[in-house]
Amino acid sequence: MIALAFLLPRLWGQAPDPYEAMRTAMEASIARQQDSVSGSMEPAAAKQRASIQAQARSATPAPGESASTFFTVSWPRPPGFATEMQRMPECRPVSQDEIGDAIQEAAEREGLTPDLLRAIIHKESSYLPCAVSPKGALGLMQLMPATASAMKVENPFDPKQNIDGGSRFLRKLLNRYGNDLTLALGAYNAGPGNVDTYGGLPPFPETIGYVGDILSKLGVQ
Repeated sequence: MIALAFLLPRLWGQAPDPYEAMRTAMEASIARQQDSVSGSMEPAAAKQRASIQAQARSATPAPGESASTFFTVSWPRPPGFATEMQRMPECRPVSQDEIGDAIQEAAEREGLTPDLLRAIIHKESSYLPCAVSPKGALGLMQLMPATASAMKVENPFDPKQNIDGGSRFLRKLLNRYGNDLTLALGAYNAGPGNVDTYGGLPPFPETIGYVGDILSKLGVQ
């Protein structure tokens, strides 16, 4: 019977391939194995995808959170960038009528002249209550956050609070430097540390120009 099974195809002009059935069986087996492997790998792949997504989320710091939860090196950010984006609203310059009373009250309380406060406000912020400098100084009199906190200013973008804080800070500087307005203004611009280091007005072009502009506006030579 086996011989006849091989003989009949020869008689019909067909050349039987004894390996055809084997190849077909092997291909079917390989296909089943691939399906099996894919099915078994999918849960692992899903876990891997979930892990990568979780790591990506942890690499993005939440507001107020350190970015070192994923990276060993702290996340570098442009200085003041977040502060400016979150805090700086749009605003228009305030008028003398709007802040005149606040300036007068602060000047009388701290023994200053209203013209001095106005000159500083004009130089510092051009009367923009929302002004933020590249270094992070805030508001009309450009208070640094640490200075605002020390002067008990809760909202440096509030014109009255900012003027109150700025005038108190200026009075402290005048007391520190024996009422020398040049040194007090130099310290207001460059910081008391620089005035102390140089034993006088710091030789910074910005500071020299700053002090000169305000004294000139006050008519002081």
